[in-house]
Amino acid sequence: MRKSRREIVLKTVIAWIIALIWILPLMGVVMTAIRPFSEVLDGWWSLKPFTATLSNFTGALNHRTAPLYRGMINSLLIALPSTVIPLMLATLAGFGISRYGFPFRKTFILTVVLTLALPQQMIAIPIFKIMSTLGLVDTYFGLILLHTAWGIPWITFFMRNYFKTLPTDMEEAARIDGAGDLGIFFRIVLPNAFPAIASASALQFTWVWSDFFLALILIYSPDKLLATQRIPLMRGVYHVDWGLLSAASLMVMIVPILIYVLLQRYYVKGMVGWTIK
Repeated sequence: MRKSRREIVLKTVIAWIIALIWILPLMGVVMTAIRPFSEVLDGWWSLKPFTATLSNFTGALNHRTAPLYRGMINSLLIALPSTVIPLMLATLAGFGISRYGFPFRKTFILTVVLTLALPQQMIAIPIFKIMSTLGLVDTYFGLILLHTAWGIPWITFFMRNYFKTLPTDMEEAARIDGAGDLGIFFRIVLPNAFPAIASASALQFTWVWSDFFLALILIYSPDKLLATQRIPLMRGVYHVDWGLLSAASLMVMIVPILIYVLLQRYYVKGMVGWTIK
């Protein structure tokens, strides 16, 4: 009994230490963002004096050379279609793969899984050449197309695994009653797949919203730059306002956090899609 209590206490202490290590950098960013730059010169942990202010947030939103509010609007214009389009296509593909047999089915699934391990940096040059040939460099459509192509494989794999966990009794009953494949999918399967859809949409939106590398390849015009591209531009040549950079980082970070908060009820339930069956 004593040994069990000691183990519980030890695990609790270790968990708190790990949580503290993880939260300390975030505390530093928050403290730097909500205080004037002069107060954090000696370290954000110094609380004398402590003056809370929103000037860093307003300064980042209305920055002279890289206004963050414009970048967040641009990121939203990219993230929404780059989440909805691959989710629709991959959900249909995942359902078809999970329910129907076809030649080279296992090979196709293996190919989808292998594409998940493909680094973006490995194909950066081919991507740029293809987009340049198609005339899609420095266009939102090109970036949306790229994120859609990147999202379809993993969402297909994710949804296929989730659909494998759903019983087929209701589908078979609906088929006996004369329902077609699309009718079964939209009326029976799709409503039961909402937890997986919520999980996949949260992950895809977060990855697209937080993307910097693919946007750096394709988007160049100052008025088209996304939120993640504008934060480095706020750094001066001779002076770095860490409060401004911290506030901008927090505002960009808060959007995917809000998505997770709104969908947390379904997020864990849908994570069964990462299991391999």
